[in-house]
Amino acid sequence: MFDALGEKLDGVFRRLRGQGTITEKNIREAMREIRLALLEADVNFKVVKKFTQDVTEKAVGAEVIRGVNPGQQIVKIVHDELVEMMGGKGEALDIKPDKVNAIVLFGLQGSGKTTFAAKLAKRLRKQGRRVMLAACDRQRPAAIKQLETLGGQIDVPVFAAPGQSDPVAIAAAALEEADHQSMNVLIIDTAGRLHVDSELMTQLARLKAKVKPAHSLLVADAMTGQDAVNVAEAFHTRIGIDGVCLSKLDGDARGGAALSIRAVTGQPIRFASVGEKLDDLEEFHADRMAQRILGMGDVLSLVEKAQETIDIEKAAKMQEKLLKAEIDLQDFLEQMQQVKKMGSMKDILGMIPGIGRQIRQVNVGDGELHRVEAIIQSMTPQERQWPHLLDGSRRRRVARGAGVDVAEVNALLKQFEGMKKMMKGMMGLGLGKGGKRKQRRALAGLKPGMVPPGMFPPGMMPPGLG
Repeated sequence: MFDALGEKLDGVFRRLRGQGTITEKNIREAMREIRLALLEADVNFKVVKKFTQDVTEKAVGAEVIRGVNPGQQIVKIVHDELVEMMGGKGEALDIKPDKVNAIVLFGLQGSGKTTFAAKLAKRLRKQGRRVMLAACDRQRPAAIKQLETLGGQIDVPVFAAPGQSDPVAIAAAALEEADHQSMNVLIIDTAGRLHVDSELMTQLARLKAKVKPAHSLLVADAMTGQDAVNVAEAFHTRIGIDGVCLSKLDGDARGGAALSIRAVTGQPIRFASVGEKLDDLEEFHADRMAQRILGMGDVLSLVEKAQETIDIEKAAKMQEKLLKAEIDLQDFLEQMQQVKKMGSMKDILGMIPGIGRQIRQVNVGDGELHRVEAIIQSMTPQERQWPHLLDGSRRRRVARGAGVDVAEVNALLKQFEGMKKMMKGMMGLGLGKGGKRKQRRALAGLKPGMVPPGMFPPGMMPPGLG
C-alpha cells in the first residue's frame, strides 16, 4: 500500500545522501518534497503540516554525528517522526483472564467487520483464549450466515439468536451465554452504518452501554483514504472507541488513512488486516510500519510469521540435513510449503532489509512456487530422493504431469544440484584447513541488498538480487 510513498521518500533521501553537507536550505527543499509526497498519499493536511514542521526543526537543529552520512541522519529523524505520528509504542488488547471480555466492532458497510471478527477470534484462540462470536448485524441478510461459516472454519462458536431482531438484546443475551459457557472473549459483530445516521449511531451507543465492553474497536477500510479519518473521528465523538483496526492494508490505495487516524483521533491503531486469509492479521506496530515505508524491512514481523507457521521439529531436522548437505527434493518441497504458509513471496522478501526497495521493481509472483511444487509432486518418491534417476524419458513424464516444458524440469534439477554444491562449500566453516577463507570468498561477491545463493527455491531468485 505504501509503495508509491516509499519510492518518493527514497528519492528525496538519495538526493540528500549525495550532498557533502546538509544545510538548512536543502533540508527545507527536501521537506517540500516530503510534504507533497504525504499529501499525494492522502495523509491529512493538518498531520502533514505538523509532521514537516517537527522534522524541519529537529533536522535544522541537529548536530551532524561524526561518521554518519548527513542524509542518513535525516532518514533517522523522519523515521522517528513517522513512528510518533502513527502512535509510538503499540498497545495490546487488555484481556482479563477471569471474566468475559466483550469486544464490540463498529464500522461502515463493507469495511470488512465480519471477516475481521473471525480473524481476531482465530488470533485470540491461538493465544489460548476461549472465544465466542456474536452475530448482531441484522441489517445485511447474509451477515449471520457469513459469520457462522467463518466460525465453523476456525472452530469458534457463534451466538446468532435467529428469532431476535434487536441487536442490543442479542448482544446482552450473547454476553450471558458466553458467561454460562465460561468463555473468556465475546466478539460482537454489529451492522455497518453511516456515521451520519443518527438513529443507528444511537443504537450502537445503547449496545455499548448495555454490554460495557472491554474494548470498542472501529474497523476502518484503509483504502477509503481521508474518509476513513472522518469516520474514525465521528465514531469516536458519538460513541467512543479505544482502538482502530485497519482492513485491506494489502490493497493498492495510497494508505494515508493509516498515517492519519492516530494523529487525528488520538486512539491507537491496534491491528492491520494484510490479506484475505483468516491468518492475515497483524498487530500494528508503528516502528515496523515506518521501517517498511522507508524500505528498511521488518525483520521482527518476519520472525513472528516464521514462529507462527513453521514446524520447529521439522525445521530442526532440516537444519541438520543442511549442515550435512543431504537435502533432497522431498525436503525441498516440504520447506517450500512451510514458506508458502507465511504469505506471498513478495511480502516475505519485502520484510528483508535491503531487499524491500528493490523488490518493488521486480515481478515476484507466487506462480513460480506453484510451478516448482507441481514439478516435484509429479516425481515418484524415489526420484525425489535420488534426482540422478531422472533420465530423458522420466523428465518428459514429469513435465507432462506438471504441465510444463521439459526445459523447466531440466532447469530446476540443474539449479538444485548447484544449490547442493554451494551448500557443501558454505559448510566448510570450521570443517578443515581454510574453511573460513572459503566461506568468506563465497560471500565476498555479494553487494548490499543481495542475498546468498540458495536462499530461494531453484529458478526463483528475483532478477537483480542474485
